[in-house]
Amino acid sequence: MSIQWFPGHMNAARKEAAKTMEVIDVVIEVLDARMPGTSCNAIIEELRLHRRRPCLKILNKADLADPAVTQAWLDWYNRQPDVKAVALSCHQAGQAAKVPGLCQTLAPHRNSTAKPLRMLIMGIPNVGKSTLMNALLKRRVAPVGNEPAVTKSQQRHVLNDHMTLTDSPGMAWPKIERPVVGLMLAAIHAIGRNAVVDEEVAEFLAATLLSRYPALLTSRYGFAVEGLDGAGILEAVARKRGCLRKGQGGTLDREKAARILLEDYRNGALGRTSLETPQTHEALLTL
Repeated sequence: MSIQWFPGHMNAARKEAAKTMEVIDVVIEVLDARMPGTSCNAIIEELRLHRRRPCLKILNKADLADPAVTQAWLDWYNRQPDVKAVALSCHQAGQAAKVPGLCQTLAPHRNSTAKPLRMLIMGIPNVGKSTLMNALLKRRVAPVGNEPAVTKSQQRHVLNDHMTLTDSPGMAWPKIERPVVGLMLAAIHAIGRNAVVDEEVAEFLAATLLSRYPALLTSRYGFAVEGLDGAGILEAVARKRGCLRKGQGGTLDREKAARILLEDYRNGALGRTSLETPQTHEALLTL
């Protein structure tokens, strides 16, 4: 299955972002720490490089990611010019408070009431941009939901007398070239429900976790994983959790099992996992 999702408002958001890029100093790109490469939007990179804007890469939801893999990603991003990377959890206000100071180091010449530091928050849907905005302003100014594309337009706020902050809508890209990329984005719920089939996404996720973190599957669901593939994992979850279709002679309800697996992954119940490393991501780009 090839997943495609690009709601109409995103094209307008891209044009608006291009205009805003002219009058800001630092781009804050929020990524998902479980897949920092795949959740990085090439359109955002193109826009900021065109305007020569430095970037703070925030590997958000770091509390859900494999710490060793996250460190590898930090090293990878911090080797790039005009880029600083940090791993944190935006829902923790104390960690989010580090962000303005990190941005300041990328634009030290903007640090006064006459020349305030102007920051723009960007990223794909559902990675935590609005949560970061609310944490920095210490009040709820941006809608937050467990669905992608909650924010539909830019919001600009004064952070203090020498810093401003603009939050932008989540922005995907018009065409997902590689099916595996669509599946990975769907696994972290960065794509609208109407564009995906949960069973297919969950089967892909199960196969990935089986290859990378088999012990976590056993620990969570209580069954041995030897000899299973992604489909087998999904069926085993269905049996273990009693997911049966009513009136169909005890047929396994794979759809219900898929929702259980996806929710357990998204909320961290499976443990700290990362679905890609810098090396596997670069290999993916050559496919």
